[in-house]
Amino acid sequence: MTSSADHDAWVPDRLLPGHLARTLPGRRPTPVGPTARAVAAGGAAPVLTLVRPRDAPPDPRGVVVHLHGYNDYYFATHLADAFAAAGWAFLALDARRAGRSLRPGDVPHYQGDLREQASDLTQAVAVARRTWPGRPVVVHGHSTGGLVTALWAHAHRARGGPDAVVLDSPFLSFERSWVRPLQDGVLRPLARRAPLRVVASAPSRYAERLAARWDFDASLKRPEGVPVRAGWLAAVRAGQVRVARGLQIGVPVLVARAARSGADVPDGPDLDGADTVLDVATIAALAPRLGADVRQVVVEGGVHDLALSLDAPRAAYLTAVTAFLATLTG
Repeated sequence: MTSSADHDAWVPDRLLPGHLARTLPGRRPTPVGPTARAVAAGGAAPVLTLVRPRDAPPDPRGVVVHLHGYNDYYFATHLADAFAAAGWAFLALDARRAGRSLRPGDVPHYQGDLREQASDLTQAVAVARRTWPGRPVVVHGHSTGGLVTALWAHAHRARGGPDAVVLDSPFLSFERSWVRPLQDGVLRPLARRAPLRVVASAPSRYAERLAARWDFDASLKRPEGVPVRAGWLAAVRAGQVRVARGLQIGVPVLVARAARSGADVPDGPDLDGADTVLDVATIAALAPRLGADVRQVVVEGGVHDLALSLDAPRAAYLTAVTAFLATLTG
């Protein structure tokens, strides 16, 4: 059951028929260092956008809050459909400077501190709890959103956190990843001095391939890629170092990954059946460090975003996730 106050705040989504959207002001966590503070203050006031299907299960078993990755936004309506079929409501977050929340003057997907996106997730989960009071909340995070979700769940393990976490190919390490990091001794001072310095830029053959199969806005998920900036890279690296030391997420965690990795090259043979963005072996090695109750699922033929895989592996992934959700509510 939803409250009338929350219902009145929603308007028809401009991108997806049958969906409602709600824009909220983004909070400003204190960025690290004077240069980072200047960058955070220099763009448009940050906003976040929540999106949900107009029609949701009338008495849901719980709600799934979805957080996208880098160069991404919510468009995969079949996610909401799969969760609805399992009796769960769905709420997607387009975080600040991404997707529907990108504003003129914004640097796309930039965050100089992962607490920026984490604060957006805090607001999204709060809305989910108000909209569906008394229901368990599960956060579903993909790639960089998976890294943010893991750190956020650890930070909120005592209060205000999720009832469970699902991580779809989380960006836990730079090992064999789509972007080559600078050495920490070079990256940290560069991020302080010139946080918006572009340190990597390349087309995403993975996104280009997805564009041939899925209907999405190529200005919000760009086949030409989104440049990687020093401040963002340093923020992600800091988060990954924290994961490597070990987290203490206090709720069940499902970590899902493709069965193998492959090369992100034009017309590469792995684009339709492997993770061409991250190293799946590293995900497998780091997953146990997230908490005491971590379960892993391996999807044969899956791509980096398992929910955007070909039919059979996508079905296998969604079946595994909804089976995990079923264990939470009996």
